Amino acid sequence: MRTLKLQKEKELNKHLNELIELSKNDKEIDGYTPKLAAADKKVAKIQSKIDAAKGEVDVLNEAIAANEAKAKGFEEQLTLLNEKISSSAKKSKDITTEKEMKALSLEEDIAKEKMTFANEEIQRLQSINETKKALLDEANEKLKALTEEFDRISQEVSAEKEEIEKSKAVLFGKREELSRNIEQKVLAFYEKIRIWAGNTAVVPVKKQACYGCYMKLNDKAYSDVIKADEIVTCPHCGRILYIEPVTEEA
Repeated sequence: MRTLKLQKEKELNKHLNELIELSKNDKEIDGYTPKLAAADKKVAKIQSKIDAAKGEVDVLNEAIAANEAKAKGFEEQLTLLNEKISSSAKKSKDITTEKEMKALSLEEDIAKEKMTFANEEIQRLQSINETKKALLDEANEKLKALTEEFDRISQEVSAEKEEIEKSKAVLFGKREELSRNIEQKVLAFYEKIRIWAGNTAVVPVKKQACYGCYMKLNDKAYSDVIKADEIVTCPHCGRILYIEPVTEEA
């Protein structure tokens, strides 16, 4: 009878140890998730800078193009005004009255004022564009540097993620092996808890407290965990509990 009891306890301890090992393996797998997220964040960060630099280049190009279009409009206006003045000069030969002369002179003065304004605007727009083109050169250099940095970081991150995936593959292989060796009923129980508890489905008890929810266990629950006659769950949160073996160093 005592032999049967010892065998039963041994089996229960075996199940618990298997769950502990599986839980630690799952925790290692989940531990790679933030590392992958951090790697992706590096790429996203430099991509964000590239997008901002491209936006700056686009804004400058649009502003330069708009100023060039305005300058072209003033140049077309100058051509028309020149033609108008030339036409007025021809008309002046046929003028016979002082009134007509004054009217024609007024038209010429207005045309000349418009030409002066158009020339000033062309010069102003060209000056603005010279400044903007200098800024555009700087923005393009910045974009080029960021693109080169992006390529470098992408290669580093790609290599980093490749190593992570290799390590995860090893752990997934180990998980499959561990899962095959665990009794399906016990495994299903663990997986059910893991749905909501994540990689804290199996936690140690320290100072008579569950290290999943950090609530203190009553004496009976604590005693059951110590005995390990069966798989014990926390009465507060439902996680599987175990006592860590005391090492010689401890």
